[in-house]
Parts: sequence; C-alpha cells; structure tokens
Amino acid sequence: MKQHIIAIALAGIFSISSVLAEGEDKLVSKTGHISFFSHTDLEDITANNYKVVSTLNPTTGEVVFSVPMQSFEFEKAAMQKHYNSSKFLDTKTFPKAKFKGNIEGISDIDLSKNGTYEVKVNGELEIHGVTKAISESGTITVKDGKITVNAKMNITLADYEIAFEKGKPSTNIAKTVELTIIVEYTL
Repeated sequence: MKQHIIAIALAGIFSISSVLAEGEDKLVSKTGHISFFSHTDLEDITANNYKVVSTLNPTTGEVVFSVPMQSFEFEKAAMQKHYNSSKFLDTKTFPKAKFKGNIEGISDIDLSKNGTYEVKVNGELEIHGVTKAISESGTITVKDGKITVNAKMNITLADYEIAFEKGKPSTNIAKTVELTIIVEYTL
C-alpha cells in the first residue's frame, strides 16, 4: 500500500514536471507591435498598439496573440474615443482580440541560423466577439538569437460585426483596414 502511494506521488510529480517542461519550450514576447491603417478619400487613420503579448512554440509552430484593444493609440483623441465606443469596437465589452494558429513548416526552418523565411500562418482570429478562420503569409527573420515574425493582412470590419452606416465614421473609416504585425522573441 505504501509503495502504491509513493508510485502515485512520483507519477504526479513526473506529470507536473512534464507540463512545466512543455511550457518552457514556448517563447514569450510582451513587446509585440500591431498597427492598423485605414485609408479613405477624406482621411487616413493609423493606430498603434505596443502591448501585444504573444507565445511561439518553435518546435510545433503554434503561435498565440493577445491584443488589449484599449491599448491602440491614435493621433487624435476623438479617434481614440470613437474607436473604443459602443458604436464601434466596444472595447469595454470586448477588451481583447485573440489569434491562435500554427506557422506551417516551422520544422523546416533552422532557428539557430540567421536568415529570413517566407511562411504561411493558419488559425482563428477573434475580434469584437466574432471568430473567423484566417490564412495569411508572413516572414520569420532569425538574427543573432532573436526571431522576428512579420505579417500584413487586410481585415474587413463587417466580417467581425463592426459596421457603421451613418454619420462621419461611415465616410472616414475604410470598410477594410490593413493590419501590420511585428513580434520579436528571444531564443
């Protein structure tokens, strides 16, 4: 009986150690940068967010992004107020955007050697409480022990139930915005 309890305790310790070891394989970045750009004939709008948190598993290619939506910074205070309002992104109700996906073929990239590699990322993007499957291209640059992930994509706001039919926003904000993502991880 005593040996049985010791065996169970050792199995539990081994399981916890395995989970911790798996977690150690992930690279973490707390200084990611996402910007969005909207162009219309009336106005260009740019916003930047430097509080993006991301993890990357360099073995499996799993990548996760968490984006605090109220951390986007605009040139004009009125733009920021409108962006966060319940009529647009409603960032109090939907405080984060999330992406979870995989970088295809990461096992073919030698992350110990400097270089730039074209990659494809597949996953699910959640914005404004709506989740959509996406597939986008990007690059991974390895330089001196740092991995930088870059991607550009277009997001159609109506796909995420962000719509505006009347007033100034309907003419000042593009229906599709360009997102630029830059995240750096240290090996």
